[in-house]
Amino acid sequence: MWKWVGVMTVTAVVAMTLGCSQEPSATRPVIEDKVYTVTPASVQVKAGLVTGEVTEMKVTERVEKGSGTVVAPAKLTGTLKLKNSSKDQAVRLITGKLLYIDAQGQPIKVGETRTEPTVKFSTYGTAERLDPGQEATQSLEVDFPADALKAKKLKEIRLELAYIPSPYKEETLNFTVVIGGQ
Repeated sequence: MWKWVGVMTVTAVVAMTLGCSQEPSATRPVIEDKVYTVTPASVQVKAGLVTGEVTEMKVTERVEKGSGTVVAPAKLTGTLKLKNSSKDQAVRLITGKLLYIDAQGQPIKVGETRTEPTVKFSTYGTAERLDPGQEATQSLEVDFPADALKAKKLKEIRLELAYIPSPYKEETLNFTVVIGGQ
């Protein structure tokens, strides 16, 4: 029996030193965010009855450190604040579409495999309604064309806003009441 214990011990020692060594793990590439500043970072906007501001704009793409290989394509992020500047009309915000315009005034395509940059204002199937003086804030995170990252390629960003205005009126109604036994 002692003979088997000795053989098992030797086998275990040999297995631990030779056969059970872990293979070196493949090193994963380091991914980092490459941030492009947008100048100006905030702009005032106006479309008919709707005024507002686009703030905190930046473009970010994820790249592999060292090789520079793009892992996740560029996205434009920011905050869109809109206000109904009318005194007598409500506004129902439907959608917004962003267009990237080059130096010749032509739209820059986002790419065939990417989605067109749109802003949806609906929440749970109902559109955002702004009564006179009310504001709405919407986060932006939309695809950005790789071609627009080239120097002097992008001239402007255009927001095409779709909304429905409707008359807004406030009136006062007075009515006489009597409370039980008085």
